[in-house]
Amino acid sequence: MRIVSLASGSKGNAYCIISCGRVLLVDCGLSYREFRRRAEQADVPLDAIDGLLFTHSHDDHARGIATFHKQLPDVPLFANLMTAEAIAWRFGVDEADFTPFENGQQFSAGDFEVLPFSIPHDTSDPVGYEIRAEGNTYFHGTDIGTPLDSIGLHLANADFAVLESNHDPELLFCSGRPVSIIQRIAGPRGHLSNDQAAELVRRFASKKLKCLALAHLSEQCNAQHLAMRTMSCVLAELGMEGVSLSVLEQNEPVTIV
Repeated sequence: MRIVSLASGSKGNAYCIISCGRVLLVDCGLSYREFRRRAEQADVPLDAIDGLLFTHSHDDHARGIATFHKQLPDVPLFANLMTAEAIAWRFGVDEADFTPFENGQQFSAGDFEVLPFSIPHDTSDPVGYEIRAEGNTYFHGTDIGTPLDSIGLHLANADFAVLESNHDPELLFCSGRPVSIIQRIAGPRGHLSNDQAAELVRRFASKKLKCLALAHLSEQCNAQHLAMRTMSCVLAELGMEGVSLSVLEQNEPVTIV
């Protein structure tokens, strides 16, 4: 299994899971031109895509869908019913073009086995994913307002994980942003702080975890060294210093594993 982030952050998100030459995509928050440029830069084969999964309907996760679907009409689109409806309405695609799934129900996308699970975020029915291929399990969890045990139980299964570590609370509250925005980000349907992400790992990560990538970092309210330091301390406490730890970038692809 190979995992590539093409973009991670509030300006756009797109992730690729590659197994046996086949590709499964998570989210499409880049323009098609930029998506294609970064995919080619990262050696992601665009002629081998088994599906595009959506976590939710926010612009930074779905704004590229219309052109993507026009350019690659044979790629199956997967979302739950509420997310498919919201994306179709917002971005001008046909809801009938989606293959719907139910949260908590496993389904196949080509050679990939996918288990979507509910997460708390301020949009219609958002999800994270467990994705299995080649005997490995990939955990995808971003845009999570509260580090619920139900999410941690999926993280416990992961060999490889992408987990949101969005903000440092002190930087957020001193950012000068409107109080309503600060409350949204720090609220129960907002985004995980560095400490919340670390606590989720402390409580649920298993010794099978080989690789952990920190995602969706705020450009104004976080810093890579803060996120890395917070998570590194927890991994050291757990005796898991061997876990490969990285931070994903907004503006360039990163090969996670």
